[in-house]
Amino acid sequence: MKSLQPMALAGLVTLAATCMATAQDTSPPLQFATTEPGLPSVAILATGGTIAERTDPKTGAAVPAVSARDLVQAVPGLSKLANVGVLQFSNIDSSQMTPMHWARLSADLDRVLSRKDISGAVVTHGTDTMAEGAFFVDVTLQSDKPVVFTGAMNVASSPSPDGPSNILRAVAQVLSEDAQNWGVTVTLNRYVNSARDVRKTQTTNVQTFTSGEKGYLGYVFDRKVQRFNDRLHRIRVPLPDPLPDALPDVPIIQAYAGSDGRLLRHAIDTGAKGLVVEGVGAGNVNAEVFEAIEYAIGKGLPVVVATRVYYGRVEPIYGDQGGGATLQRAGCILAGDLPASKARLLLIAGLMRHGPDADALRKLFEG
Repeated sequence: MKSLQPMALAGLVTLAATCMATAQDTSPPLQFATTEPGLPSVAILATGGTIAERTDPKTGAAVPAVSARDLVQAVPGLSKLANVGVLQFSNIDSSQMTPMHWARLSADLDRVLSRKDISGAVVTHGTDTMAEGAFFVDVTLQSDKPVVFTGAMNVASSPSPDGPSNILRAVAQVLSEDAQNWGVTVTLNRYVNSARDVRKTQTTNVQTFTSGEKGYLGYVFDRKVQRFNDRLHRIRVPLPDPLPDALPDVPIIQAYAGSDGRLLRHAIDTGAKGLVVEGVGAGNVNAEVFEAIEYAIGKGLPVVVATRVYYGRVEPIYGDQGGGATLQRAGCILAGDLPASKARLLLIAGLMRHGPDADALRKLFEG
């Protein structure tokens, strides 16, 4: 074999460099303030929320005001823990978040985490919908690297902002050998929660997220993780690539004493692709709502039944019209221990993956 001429070799080197640059360009750009040799690298994707808000002196109300770079610079000691690359994904209150935002966030996280130099990621997010956003990412993320959602209950201009300490602990958790294989977590006020089980339980207190009877996964103190429990249950549903322009329309309809099913029928007749019904008790509805559910199933729509009760599972116990056993026989999917808000997100992901295939969707909720 003849040796390559210098010009040909230079051309191959240029081509290889171009290919590498093109491959790297598929990952969202991270801005690093410093790159200290010997330190691990962690990505922080900022989406907004209370952690990135300040009190407007004119109105007295909290408004988005803090950038991703500002968030990182406000954390004492963070630069000694890791090289932190920031990405400003959005800067909105989490009450404005949608499943499409989370689908794009999940896709961006997978691209960022595909970089060999990135150990894991922290997502700063508003607390109002953090439990739902973390769960959707947990279901759809393909990377096994650690991802920690964190935020704050006090605005950045508060006399006692909790955002900086939460970010520092989240980065410490990403890097800890004692915090692996938990999937996506929600970590605030030192406590580590599974994305599947976590709920916001207090509107204003810094100790707001709990995992109820399932218990915390761990506790972060002095940049060290104390592991309490392993993550036992995780569902994975890959997102389509590229993402569609719109996600399946799945409303949540609450059943209540005296509900007549008209909201269900309206959702069905105006384009819903699936439904989540929040029932009572172990997953029961009245006769009028049951008739509307039968109407939906007759049109080929998947119907998932959850419960408004905080703890316990939806179970096929009662056999009257609208009882859990009757609903299951009629073709409803039981949500297990998922609250309605998370059952909706799992159904959206399932519909993107499987369409209205009832058997495939049912397996997601049984898994």
